[in-house]
Amino acid sequence: MQWLSERSLMAVPTVAGSDNQGTVAELVIFLIVLLLVATGVALLSRRLRIPYITGLVLAGLAITELLPGRIRLDSSLIFNLFLPILLFESAINTDISRLRSTFKPIALLAGVGFPLCAAITSVLLKLELGLDWVPALLVGVILSITDTALVIAVFKEVSVPHRLVTLVEGESLVNDDVALVLFSLILTANSTGSLTPLDVVQEFLFVIVGGVLVGLALGYLSIGLFSQADDPLSVILLTIAVALGAFQLGEFFHVSGVVAVVVAGLIVGNLGVSRSTSASTQVTLFSFWEFAGFGVNTFIFLLIGLEINLVTLWQTLPAVLLALIAYQVGRALTVYPLLDLVRFFDKPIPVKWRHVLFLGNIKGSLSTALALSLPANLPGRDKLVVIVLGIVLLSLVGQGVSLPGFIRRLKLDRHSESRQQIEELQAQLMTSKAAQDELESLLKSGVLPKSIYEEMRAAYQVRVAASERALREIYNQRPEDAAAESSDLLKLDAIRRQLLLAEKQVLNDALRRRILSEEVVQERIKTINEQLLSLEDD
Repeated sequence: MQWLSERSLMAVPTVAGSDNQGTVAELVIFLIVLLLVATGVALLSRRLRIPYITGLVLAGLAITELLPGRIRLDSSLIFNLFLPILLFESAINTDISRLRSTFKPIALLAGVGFPLCAAITSVLLKLELGLDWVPALLVGVILSITDTALVIAVFKEVSVPHRLVTLVEGESLVNDDVALVLFSLILTANSTGSLTPLDVVQEFLFVIVGGVLVGLALGYLSIGLFSQADDPLSVILLTIAVALGAFQLGEFFHVSGVVAVVVAGLIVGNLGVSRSTSASTQVTLFSFWEFAGFGVNTFIFLLIGLEINLVTLWQTLPAVLLALIAYQVGRALTVYPLLDLVRFFDKPIPVKWRHVLFLGNIKGSLSTALALSLPANLPGRDKLVVIVLGIVLLSLVGQGVSLPGFIRRLKLDRHSESRQQIEELQAQLMTSKAAQDELESLLKSGVLPKSIYEEMRAAYQVRVAASERALREIYNQRPEDAAAESSDLLKLDAIRRQLLLAEKQVLNDALRRRILSEEVVQERIKTINEQLLSLEDD
């Protein structure tokens, strides 16, 4: 994406209206103010029961005029620092096996649904606001992006099925990249004056495949380093280098830095850290990245609030509302019909889930960054930026505040007291076994003498035995009533799904190595797919 690589990498928030513009002291003062404001928002949002991110944007609006200078949000700051951190944090926490189980609906939403939504939104924007085609297409792409930061925060507050969480996260991971590629292609066509469909396909494939290759190379190269540097601080530094380096390498080779970061993060999280580092190192690492993601979201949404001018927004409010209607119509005309088609080739997506995906199409950091990066010579650029920022505000406040209550009314969480008991016992069993594994590692490394090791291991073994006995008693029960609930509780479909996916992986490996014939493998995979479709959504 040439347009992105040409932007300045020296991106920091700039302070206007001061004699000592951009000094370090002023920047530190502003950061301190933002940290204090964020702390206050965190406390108030819990009491007022509003999403933290929504509170940040509102706080940014409130303190804009109180600051001595004006902080400007630089789009290159988002692209080169904030976005890689957010993508990597999401990727390392994503289970590849669960992502594979929702790959088809994710591919349908991001690969077909996103361009379709952008096209519908662009047409409506041209009709409603009288925009030229290029501005309409650019804004259509910007408004079709979904930001999951607030939605995932709501999911932590209101429990929903794990497959729905994976669907939301997976769609966002993929459509971010599709959005950047489409945005770049539109700008290229506008600057060159011509771009054939073949050029579009070639550029799209080159950018995507190139990003995958860069991510794979950097991810697998880092795996060996994790085993050599098994201390928390070194591993954290390495993952930071991988996250930021993957994006910069992708941009250097003019391929997708977003795809490179996501692929590298998936490899690091599923193959590197989990297999090559100790449990204590993993806890420290994932805690760091949780804090990094939280901190980045804090600053970026505060800065979004500071960027919005309420007077200008009020003057363009009719255009903002028309644009909001346009992208909501585009989203509705893609989410509902496309996900209805999923039942023909994968496990059906419940209608209630489609409601969440529709209402959860909240705008955020990437939409803001793309709006701020619109070319200066684009007709009506300033008005377009105001429209996008206005929609970001309305989306974060309106949809953000209503989403928790909306999900509660849908009653997506089916956890009963029995299910809660099972999960508590599973948690005790998993933690006890993990502790035993760590004790084994400490014994082999010479940290623990054998006598202490045996004493501590025996204590954990008592917990393991108690958990296993209690779980066995629950599984052996056969209640006569509530058969559907019993089936949902006792089948442990999440574990069965993971085992079936492992079976498919083995069969595909055997086919690739010419151990089994294609006929046998395809027949067996067909049976496994039928079993996967019969599982309950967890």
